[in-house]
Amino acid sequence: MKKLILTVTGVAAAAVLGACSGGGGSAAPAAAPVVTTPPVVTTTTPPSSVPVETPSSSPAPTTTTSTEKKKPTTTKPKPKPVEKPKPKPAAGVPCSISSGACVDLSAKKTWIIRDGQIAYGPVPITAGKKGYPTPLGTFSVISKVKNYHSKQFDAPMPNSVFFVPGIAFHTGSLSQPSHGCIHLSAGASAKYFSTLKVGDAVQVVR
Repeated sequence: MKKLILTVTGVAAAAVLGACSGGGGSAAPAAAPVVTTPPVVTTTTPPSSVPVETPSSSPAPTTTTSTEKKKPTTTKPKPKPVEKPKPKPAAGVPCSISSGACVDLSAKKTWIIRDGQIAYGPVPITAGKKGYPTPLGTFSVISKVKNYHSKQFDAPMPNSVFFVPGIAFHTGSLSQPSHGCIHLSAGASAKYFSTLKVGDAVQVVR
């Protein structure tokens, strides 16, 4: 058995020496191994498309031609306010006012006038005594006090209708003159108090 192994080994060594020697021989050179390289697959990425901005075209302004003719506007003049004719002074009284209270110091009488007509009166009065005259002129009612009490004279003056500071129509003696006020009877003073309003005219004449 050992002889067989040695014989095979010797044959193999001789074959190797024959293949590697540089001497000429009839043996053909061994073919070089063929190396197969796998094909390289190249993928080409298409270029990304960049959107090209196109100039935006603005629509041309449209001109609308109106075929309708405008009607001429006519402005009507505003009617002028009709002024009511002022009432004339009441007949039979010496005052020029058309509404309010009229006082005649010489006749010692007084009236209430409304819209140029005598509404009340005449009624008797007493006026200011010497040194305390009742003022003459045209005034307006400034205040009214139903139960006025004068601190200056310590006296009641019911139904006081003031037309000058400190001077009023009120209930008082028809025989004794006043300190400038117009004395009336109780009934007449109540009528003056209820009829005359603040702002009404009061005219005192002589």
